[in-house]
Amino acid sequence: MIRKSPPTSSYAACCWIPYFALRCEEARRPELAVQPCALLASDDIRRVWQVSPLARQAGVKAGLTTSKAIGLCPTLRLCEPDPVHYDLQFAQLLAALGSVSPVIEPAELGRVFVGTDGLERLYGPPEKQVEEIRMRIAECGMGNRSAGVDSAFDTPHSALRVGFGLGKFTSWVAATRARPGHAVIVRPGEEGEFLAAQPLAVLPLDPDTHRRLRQLGLKTLADLTALPEAAVVAQFGRTGRRLWRLAAGVLAEPVVGREVPEPIVTALTFFSPVSDLEMLTQAMGQLIERALKHPRRAGWRVRLVRVRAALEHGTSWMIEAVLKDPSADRSRIMAPLKTRLDLAPPMKAVERLVVEFAAFAPGTTELQLFARDANAAARAGRRRALRHAVQEIKLRLRQSPLYHIIEVQPWSRIPERRYALIDFEP
Repeated sequence: MIRKSPPTSSYAACCWIPYFALRCEEARRPELAVQPCALLASDDIRRVWQVSPLARQAGVKAGLTTSKAIGLCPTLRLCEPDPVHYDLQFAQLLAALGSVSPVIEPAELGRVFVGTDGLERLYGPPEKQVEEIRMRIAECGMGNRSAGVDSAFDTPHSALRVGFGLGKFTSWVAATRARPGHAVIVRPGEEGEFLAAQPLAVLPLDPDTHRRLRQLGLKTLADLTALPEAAVVAQFGRTGRRLWRLAAGVLAEPVVGREVPEPIVTALTFFSPVSDLEMLTQAMGQLIERALKHPRRAGWRVRLVRVRAALEHGTSWMIEAVLKDPSADRSRIMAPLKTRLDLAPPMKAVERLVVEFAAFAPGTTELQLFARDANAAARAGRRRALRHAVQEIKLRLRQSPLYHIIEVQPWSRIPERRYALIDFEP
């Protein structure tokens, strides 16, 4: 079966609502907006996750333990998370943006990239496109309110920020520089000048790479691009090349539309609430098995799986796992979910359990041939990882120091003639 590639867009509008989950709670409980509050982490209720501005002024930061947070701010109000509600609200946001453009790429909760290629024919220049996006989001919020559903989109302090530019990185940086309720538009050809003044923190850096760059005395993207690209690659490999090109504005990663098929959902309602983890694990496995047999799943491997639960007294619970190697094998999908279930079990008894396959990867010929051979699939995964490692070494050293030994003249009395070295290509 021939599948079409997902739609892409070079220009993007980044729509960002900071602290999206906290905004959802403030929409349901307006009193939270005028007092210091924090959401507990869904995977570790001993730590805080999102913190309101009033709580941040008191010194509370995300990741602190609840005891330290209360010690810094005795009046802090801790809120139990409702991840299913946040997910539904985010789905409403995606649906609203999908009415503007067919190319939508969610990045994280509260941040979405909208492909804008061709929209000038419908709405006009970037300012008009941004205004259309705002109107659709506002209509989504008012529709929820008329239906009796609290929405995070139509609160006075919803703080929607929009950034417009070439590629996802430029539009994201522009969104971070926009004031609440406003937009920053980067015109074609202005990407390099706009990015040069930005701090290093806007790059997608891990803590170790950020530390090393700071030790080199680099503070802005202009400082980074002032270095030769080859020198950055020699120090940081493929990651360094991507960071340098993003900072220079020469790498514009396009917006990639969501893949088909649509999410596959299976659910199970318990006659009486269940709190036993072993029973929940068995039920989760049964739902995964049922979802794998769904006709829409044929020919696709699962990349993202999400498990939601409706708990007693109207609360919810959710875990998700992104599979490093997409799979259609039940045990490989179950493994990371079971780990997360053991680390962060539901805080109350479960009334309804839902499994959702939310993202997919096309099945390759190799994996389809050996779909029933787990060992063959594992060997293929190891070979891919080895191939990437060899490419990284070549990129850093500009030559391949890896060789493969072959027999040439095994009968020779001279050891050097018995074997030869050839470049290793996995």
